[in-house]
Amino acid sequence: MTNTTRTETSAGQTESRSEKSTFSFLCLRDKIAVVTGASSGIGKSIALALADEGIQVCLVGRRRETLEEVAKLSHEQSPLSRVYCADLTRDEDIHSLVADLERNGGRVDVLVHCAGEIHHADHASALLADFDAQYRANVRGPYLLTQKLLPLLRRGPGQVVFINSSNGLRAQARTGQFAATQHAMKAIAESLREEVNADGIRVLCVYPGRTAQTLSTRAAPAGRGRGCHGCSIIENTEDC
Repeated sequence: MTNTTRTETSAGQTESRSEKSTFSFLCLRDKIAVVTGASSGIGKSIALALADEGIQVCLVGRRRETLEEVAKLSHEQSPLSRVYCADLTRDEDIHSLVADLERNGGRVDVLVHCAGEIHHADHASALLADFDAQYRANVRGPYLLTQKLLPLLRRGPGQVVFINSSNGLRAQARTGQFAATQHAMKAIAESLREEVNADGIRVLCVYPGRTAQTLSTRAAPAGRGRGCHGCSIIENTEDC
């Protein structure tokens, strides 16, 4: 079966592409891309696809060992790709990341937000601590990182890509907390688009559905919810 991903562009238009579609990144060759959540899943796939086109990829994530493995895969086509070990729920890590990017390259041509956290639970039993963690990882972290990188993005001008979720369009049962953060991310992207599009910065959102990758079993308990495929099929959100 072919999955369809919905994309909203800076022009406010909606595009649909199948998973078999091919993309050309030739216009981005020798550019600098920052990809969060780059250690696995969608973030890793995006980072490697960009590296294959000769883009210098800044691999951001919490797990240095895993990031180093991704970097090895990317170095054949993108020898200048670098690893940035950072927890985006920590302001100090974001500030350090931005300072390093300013020293090394001084610009950002593409910023891809693919990091985050996901917890599923019934409203009656959901923990507020989980809600707070998802807010910091899925909303506050991307907001602050984008804010601090705007001066570097304006030098391109660059592009900002928010890898959201189908829950950012319509919430399902047991996704209230996570879906709220994805709706917040959608609002942030739409507002940012209105603010920076005139400067030439392109802002877009991508809304994948369930994606085959590995995450905690807390993400999608088997047998719960419409169309559930078990723990190996989860939403797109990646490790910070």
